[in-house]
Amino acid sequence: MTFPTDDMPLTQILVVRDVARSRAWYTDVLGASLYREYEGSVVLSFNEAWLLLVTGGEPTDDKPGVTLAAPTDPSTVSHLFTIRVPDCRAAYETLKDRGAEFLTPPVDRGAETRCFFRDPDGTLFEISEYRG
Repeated sequence: MTFPTDDMPLTQILVVRDVARSRAWYTDVLGASLYREYEGSVVLSFNEAWLLLVTGGEPTDDKPGVTLAAPTDPSTVSHLFTIRVPDCRAAYETLKDRGAEFLTPPVDRGAETRCFFRDPDGTLFEISEYRG
């Protein structure tokens, strides 16, 4: 078997506290498209990426010792998303108008302008304009 192949998309699973609230944020603020909902989970597409929003859960027989939980400390991050944009300041204004709460306005770092915002559970997102 060849691994991976083109028919093996990678899906990011995000544990959230409130699926309905997160679905609204991801569709209304971020602009993701709702693909389907089932058993308290939401499947979204964002460009060519898949996002699966789920609530937390205890270990199961196929993932023993692993508890799924939403982020608890927004100042400590082990995972974040970066979205490359052609114009960081324009994307910032659009997302801000939709309700995104940014940590700072866009910061020019030479070849890159970027800024960060969070989803309702504290997952960190970056929009980045690279001019390298």
